[in-house]
Amino acid sequence: MSMTDPIADMLTRIRNANSIGRKQVDVPTSKVKIGIAEALKRSGYIRDFRLLDGAPNERVIRIDLKYGPDGENVINHITRYSKPGRRVYSGVSDLPRPLNGLGVAIVSTSRGILNDAEAREQNVGGEILATIW
Repeated sequence: MSMTDPIADMLTRIRNANSIGRKQVDVPTSKVKIGIAEALKRSGYIRDFRLLDGAPNERVIRIDLKYGPDGENVINHITRYSKPGRRVYSGVSDLPRPLNGLGVAIVSTSRGILNDAEAREQNVGGEILATIW
């Protein structure tokens, strides 16, 4: 089975694991997904992630999900924004501010995958991959 949108698959795996209170979730690896995991970690939505060894085409990213002190979800909403059939690009001035700045947009820029605040700081726009809050 070929996957048409591996990023949407990653976000769905995180959303599903989060909704049932799992501590970790495994996702097939790619450079973009590693970039997304790094942006989620910098934004404080996941505790950590690491690459697990395997055959080069079977490597996985293990993401440690984060919950509040009483087990409440840190991630309440995670959605694919730009899709393969409808790419969404944005200049730095038009970057979305999910939930009036309480959420984060993950943007693929010429300087790597950044959250919207980092993209504004570095004055770069790009493809909006996902929104999360």
